[in-house]
Amino acid sequence: MIHSITGTLTGKNDNGMYLLTNGIEWDIIISRNTYQQLPQSGEKCRVYVYLYHREDKLQLFGFHTPKEKKLFLSLIKVEGIGPSLAVKILSGITPDNFIAALEKQDTDLLTGIPGLGKKTAQKIIFKLAGKLSLDEAGTRAHADIIKALIGMGFEVKQVRSAVKEAASEIDENSLDTDEFEKKLLKVALVKLSK
Repeated sequence: MIHSITGTLTGKNDNGMYLLTNGIEWDIIISRNTYQQLPQSGEKCRVYVYLYHREDKLQLFGFHTPKEKKLFLSLIKVEGIGPSLAVKILSGITPDNFIAALEKQDTDLLTGIPGLGKKTAQKIIFKLAGKLSLDEAGTRAHADIIKALIGMGFEVKQVRSAVKEAASEIDENSLDTDEFEKKLLKVALVKLSK
């Protein structure tokens, strides 16, 4: 629906910001991580947004990066985690550290986030560990192959490593897109099956 909003920052605090665009001032809920990345009031900025709507409530959530937005969207799919708790989680840990905690299945690190109990941390690990890829780097083909391999049940960390290694061995410029994708998938699968 709305991917991002660009405008003039008119105010900010630890959990919210105001963004003015064409005479409309948006009230946007943000994490502490996003707050720390915002410019000074009066400056232009862009935030990636998600509109949360229920019968009795409309809320706009904002994120400094697409990676943080993607993590938020993954978190709210976990039973028992609503948007408010997802923002608290994002305020207590960076997306990269969160992914590292998932890969290590480190419940202690997750329960160190204010508002996150052990049962909820275990639910998050069960639901998201090994299934979350937040990489923004790489070509579209790399992202598609990574997604496909994760869908086959391979671990995220191993998949990223195998695709990166495979891509470095293939001359992408000598192949058309379809040939490159097929070869990348084949080589990555060989590396993962070793």
